[in-house]
Amino acid sequence: MSQHTGTQASYWIETAPGMPHPALTEDITVDVAVIGGGMAGLSTAWEVARGGRSVAVLEAERLAGGVTGHTTAKLTALHTLVYRRLRRTRGAEGAKLYGRSQTEAIRRARQLVDELGIECDWEGAPAFTYATERDRVPELREEAEAAREAGLTAGFVTDTELPFPVAGAVEVADQVQFHPRKYLLALAEALTRRGGQLFEHTRVVGLHEGEPCRLTTEEGRTVTARDVVVATHYPVFDRALLFARLAPRRELVVTAPIDPVHAPQGMYITPEENTRSLRTAPYHAGTRLLIITGEHFTPGTADVEERFGRLTNWATARFGPLDFAYRWATQDNDSSDTVPLVGPLHAGSRHTYVATGFGGWGLSGGIMAGLLLSALIDGREPPWARLYDPRRVGTVLREAPALLKYQAKVAQHFVGDRLAPLAGGSVDDIAPGEGAVMRVGAHVCAVFRDASGQVHAVSARCTHLGCLVAFNRAEQAWECPCHGSRFDVDGRILQGPATRPLGPRDI
Repeated sequence: MSQHTGTQASYWIETAPGMPHPALTEDITVDVAVIGGGMAGLSTAWEVARGGRSVAVLEAERLAGGVTGHTTAKLTALHTLVYRRLRRTRGAEGAKLYGRSQTEAIRRARQLVDELGIECDWEGAPAFTYATERDRVPELREEAEAAREAGLTAGFVTDTELPFPVAGAVEVADQVQFHPRKYLLALAEALTRRGGQLFEHTRVVGLHEGEPCRLTTEEGRTVTARDVVVATHYPVFDRALLFARLAPRRELVVTAPIDPVHAPQGMYITPEENTRSLRTAPYHAGTRLLIITGEHFTPGTADVEERFGRLTNWATARFGPLDFAYRWATQDNDSSDTVPLVGPLHAGSRHTYVATGFGGWGLSGGIMAGLLLSALIDGREPPWARLYDPRRVGTVLREAPALLKYQAKVAQHFVGDRLAPLAGGSVDDIAPGEGAVMRVGAHVCAVFRDASGQVHAVSARCTHLGCLVAFNRAEQAWECPCHGSRFDVDGRILQGPATRPLGPRDI
């Protein structure tokens, strides 16, 4: 990767590698088993352990290495334009409960940073949702009013510190930016001191619900637990068909050192131009690191290299020449009614829970989920439990347009990819560093040629529900456009909900 475009790696992971944790190698029994070691999973495990229960966290890869390890790391209750929509769909009380729960999550994180002495580049900062187009000013004013009514200290402003003019912005003071991986690794260390068990490289592939529940790992180990929490970003066990209410969304991140004199102190986001989000973080040699996010798209449907180019061009047009340091991509799921799905896994659940659908706001959402799920496990119900309950039915009619839109896209790939002819050509036509889906004999294969000329061939059908994958050249990965599963060039799982790799093909 050239110096101009930056190293293809997450700054958070590169600067906080963390100590490894063992894989699960024997059967265990605990009170609560948490599947997934990101913000939601570790926050839930911490709250459960703090309440006196034994807990085990089972992470398929590395703790805080998935969605949380690739975030923009803004901890705020201002989620673009969510409050104006919530006021319409859930009423003033629903919007107020959302604001209270997200603010409580920030307060909880601040408490833990102080209590545990966590060094994580914690900085208080205002959050802004802005627009440069004047015709968006009315919705910004409406958002400021709705957010203020929901309990946030929100106001409408027309002046910001950005190096370009804005038509207006919603401002909420006293929000937070921090290093999410340093925060979570410290929390994980504190969790082990309380007796929590943490396992990495332990993929869970089976769930038997009962009293007790039993989990089965890829290696055949069994975890017996009274309660199970599925906090895997996209649920690897979906017995309530939540996939019909979730849409995967991938976004790109570019970073560059910037003189502190020119570095914005606040956190900014706009829905314009396919989303632009920016903030800065402490960097070395007396500089700040400018972090810009945007260009969201469905996995497997975009020329990612081109979109990285759009993002870097946007950044240099507004901040001048930049020497980009890191670039990476993140992924999240949007729920069809805006609100995350946190609570019982399905209508018949007694001891299984889920946390998903954070819509790009998984830091405050994940901490909120930890507080909510630990309370439910203890038999308590926070005031906002019904707002987030995955079993909610009152919003079905309001969700209908989004549900139909999501499923139309899935059907387009699930059915359309089977009917459409595959691209022509042969394996010999694939250049080094490129990949293509093609029919080889009786099989539809995902074929990649590496820099040395070696060919890697795997099945092109996602092991989740069978959609055809597509090649992401910028990240050298196969991606499923239906539900967001991702695989490396040898078929190994990079991201769920798939729990089985793409099978090898001998071509």
